[in-house]
Amino acid sequence: MLDRELAGQVLRTARARGGSFAELFVEERSSLTIRLDDGKIEELTSGLDRGAGVRVGHGTSFGYAFSNRLDPDALLQAASAAAAAVAEGAAGQVVDLRAQDPPVVHRAERPAEAVPAAQKVAWLREVDDVARAFSPHVRQVSASYGDSVQRVVIATSDGRWVEESRPRIRLGVQVVAGRDGVIQTGFHGPAGLAGVEFFDEHPPAATAEVAAKRAVTMLDAGPAPAGEMPVVLAPGMGGVLFHEACGHPLEADIVDKEASVYRGRIGEVLASSLVTGVDDATIPNAWGSFSFDDEGVPAQRTVLFLDGALQGLMYDRLRAEKDGVASTGNGRRQSYAHPPIPRMTNSHILNGPSKADDVLASTERGVYVTALGGGQTNPASGDFVFGVSEGYRIEGGKITSPVRGANLTGRAIEVMSAVDAVADDFDTWEGVCGKDGQGVPVGSGSPTLRIARITVGGTGG
Repeated sequence: MLDRELAGQVLRTARARGGSFAELFVEERSSLTIRLDDGKIEELTSGLDRGAGVRVGHGTSFGYAFSNRLDPDALLQAASAAAAAVAEGAAGQVVDLRAQDPPVVHRAERPAEAVPAAQKVAWLREVDDVARAFSPHVRQVSASYGDSVQRVVIATSDGRWVEESRPRIRLGVQVVAGRDGVIQTGFHGPAGLAGVEFFDEHPPAATAEVAAKRAVTMLDAGPAPAGEMPVVLAPGMGGVLFHEACGHPLEADIVDKEASVYRGRIGEVLASSLVTGVDDATIPNAWGSFSFDDEGVPAQRTVLFLDGALQGLMYDRLRAEKDGVASTGNGRRQSYAHPPIPRMTNSHILNGPSKADDVLASTERGVYVTALGGGQTNPASGDFVFGVSEGYRIEGGKITSPVRGANLTGRAIEVMSAVDAVADDFDTWEGVCGKDGQGVPVGSGSPTLRIARITVGGTGG
């Protein structure tokens, strides 16, 4: 996509007026999206987007300019525009570009781009058939298939040169079920950094069944109990809570704005001793993984909590330089049109010593949560609220009837400190995380875990 001589010229232009560093991010992304609604293919869109962004840094300030053209004139214009934003008057140096490592290709065993669109349409039709066959109460099925390959080249004024190819694939299914005037929905959407071999482990039919079961099961849901009580989170759901309630307040730009409940508290015990939490971009084939972040820093596994003690933050280059530490490889961006900011990758609570059956059996009364819906978090206070899209009563140590209308509210430090059981049945959930107008693929994960005390909002007893 780019030769080194031109990259060097762009970086020299970017640093012509000073700045502490310059960076060139070049991207080419091919993608395919297919959407099915009620048995009809409503959308089949393929695209190819390419462009580049140039950033010049000065402290925690920067100038950024981008172009959807990759010719020399466009790149040099972008470099000049970025340089003008941080003009200091003295030109900075650009060292010879060298390969950080050989080009990285996350090898898809069966690349999605080599599979005919007709086969992908067939998977969606299979999803529709399986979901409708699950129950006569299924009223509507919507499904979307997406695959993409993102190819990036990153060059920096301190000599870093990185090339990486990132294939991603996802199948999302939403089912609407209805009976006697009651309407419920269910969703399931596994995703990975892979080719179509991903469906060997996550068959389209299985994804359809999960979504249909959730919708149909919730038709029998009664009002959720209300009050402070134990809540058991199913595998993966603790990771979603961890991502929102703890992960965002640990992103270094949030901390830098003095908007984080964790500011200045590294080393303190702020969670249960059963909680060890990490952000890990090195997991093979995980949705939020990569080999280098979008600043060219190698992917890392960052320990955030160790046995309940806060260990550190997630850094990009700018905030790391300000704090005098190394970047943790969390500089990410939606595309070449966006500057990188600190973002999570795959945020996980690791396995603990218990068994899931024992965790449930020792819970006399409470709520078992198998799917969380939308949530909101105030990173400055740690306050959060999450909707429960699929949950059940726990009575006498057993999962009993489904409940509707539940939500979970609490504060991050208090709730994480109230975790009193962590099992060993780790699973993941995938999504697209939005922040500052940018969406990036992220994974969340956890085993079954129990929060001894958390406020459940509901209308039942």
